[in-house]
Amino acid sequence: MLLYLRCFIPFVALLLATDVAVAAHPAQTEHCPPLEANDPQQRASLMDHVCYLSATPGEPAHSASNPAELSADSLWKAANGHDLVFSHTNAVYWVRLNVRNSGATRQLWYLKLNYPLLDEVTFWQAGEDVTEAIATGDQYPFMSRGIDYRYFLLPVTLGGNENTTITIRIQSSGALNVPLSLETPAATIAQSNHLTLVHGLFYGALLVFSAFNLLLFFSSGTAYYFYNAFYMASLGLFLFAMGGFANQYFWPDSTGFANTSIPMLMSISSLAMTLFGRSFLEVHPHSRADRVLKGLALVSLALLAFAFMLPYNKSIVLSTTVALMIIASLFVIGLVRWRQGYLPAKWYVMAWSGMLAGALIYSLAAFGYLADFLAREIFMQVAVGAQVILLNYAMVQRWRLLNQKLLDVEQNARTNLELKVHERTAQLRNTMRELERANRQLATLSLNDALTGLHNRRHLDNLLPELCAESRRSGLPLTIALLDADHFKAVNDDWGHDFGDQCLQHMADILRRHVKRPRDVAIRFGGEEFAILLPGTGSDGACRLCEQILEDLAGSRITTGSGESVILTMSAGVATLATGEDERELFRRADDALYRAKAAGRNRAEQSEPEPS
Repeated sequence: MLLYLRCFIPFVALLLATDVAVAAHPAQTEHCPPLEANDPQQRASLMDHVCYLSATPGEPAHSASNPAELSADSLWKAANGHDLVFSHTNAVYWVRLNVRNSGATRQLWYLKLNYPLLDEVTFWQAGEDVTEAIATGDQYPFMSRGIDYRYFLLPVTLGGNENTTITIRIQSSGALNVPLSLETPAATIAQSNHLTLVHGLFYGALLVFSAFNLLLFFSSGTAYYFYNAFYMASLGLFLFAMGGFANQYFWPDSTGFANTSIPMLMSISSLAMTLFGRSFLEVHPHSRADRVLKGLALVSLALLAFAFMLPYNKSIVLSTTVALMIIASLFVIGLVRWRQGYLPAKWYVMAWSGMLAGALIYSLAAFGYLADFLAREIFMQVAVGAQVILLNYAMVQRWRLLNQKLLDVEQNARTNLELKVHERTAQLRNTMRELERANRQLATLSLNDALTGLHNRRHLDNLLPELCAESRRSGLPLTIALLDADHFKAVNDDWGHDFGDQCLQHMADILRRHVKRPRDVAIRFGGEEFAILLPGTGSDGACRLCEQILEDLAGSRITTGSGESVILTMSAGVATLATGEDERELFRRADDALYRAKAAGRNRAEQSEPEPS
């Protein structure tokens, strides 16, 4: 990039510093062939009838203020059909044209000078008497032109068979373009209407796009929308001033500011295009391209201040050079960003390539290196219009790219969220299963005896009321048997509690062996106290079951740790639910029967009969 700029700057400086006229090596002549105003072909080839005189400082023609002061031996040169275009010069240029009306009637034509940026332009028409027609230019109020038109118009009225000599004195601190044409009023109006339509569409489109991007900035807060609006507005205002419209409408009475406004607005446009390009291309901070653009932005700000301090011919050269450097730099940076894979840079490069060509040609025409300034102005407007369309299309593509990135981020976030939800759901399910298993274990622990594995007193308290209610509904019997180990305290005292626990486990095993039906329940509800719930079983069946249990227990031996054999016995009390009886009364009667069995000698089962009502 730096090498590119080192090569570009001397080229532009050399190009702008060279003083060349398009009418190269014209032949010397003292006679300008008269132009027949009624002949359209001669009007179309007006420059074949024009002679000009160049007077550098110090020459008599340079200080002459009217044609009468020109020397008779002045070396007039023929234009030979070329437009008169000159780069920056201190010379004064005199232009002469002889016009004849060979018709019989009085007619009106307009001599047009289609270049608005001239400091001093003075027209004379010489018939029988020399008369100063118009003294105007940017150093005069706009209305000094006599006709409210951005270009210079000189009415040429000739009677039948009348001749006139038109002399123009031109001096300007900038480049000199003297594109002349002689037109009928109808052709002048038609061309003016056509250009008004073209300019209206162009500047109106720039205004609409600027306002639209400004609204996008206010609604989204995205900086490059503001920079784009700033760029289009400043560029449009610069071209407005270059076309003479700003002097016509904005500051018609500010003599001299027409010149100052050109480098000023060019510097503002350079700053705007730098800020917009840096923002749109997403130039990486602290990169070489970022440093170059920041430097060019600072230079643009400096030139904005210099526009009010430096002479016009110097500030316009500097401003144009920097503007072309910025356009070229942004074009190169756009190419680099495109190669780096930044897709919107493709459209940016296409937009900027046309802008680069248009700006270069327009600059050459404005500085006097190309003829037909009006055609170059239209070409520049076409280039800017194409650039604006491509830039806004590039912004749409950039928005689509950002939107796609957002959609991808959203999709990835949704996918990740779904994965995390599935993961969390699986973890939650595992946790719920573990919790359910823990709850079952807790329920088992809360309803089962830890030593024997039988159900505990809590289960008895929960289940007995339900079984009683079921028995009352169904009419089926419900019997409860309470069993208690005989002399169990002596077992603990003689052989210890560990052996006592073994004995309790042994008794529980015997109960499980005999309590086989699915709905029968064996319970340890005290130290050596057990209960059996027998739904659907009467007292007789319960007594037989208890006797089998007692017989099995008494017939088995348990060996202590010292090798002694111990025989255990139990006593049992049986009660069957009676009509109108609740679970408390049923339990009390079974407990009474157990005490009777104990009192009757133990190792036996007693049955409780319902008390008479």
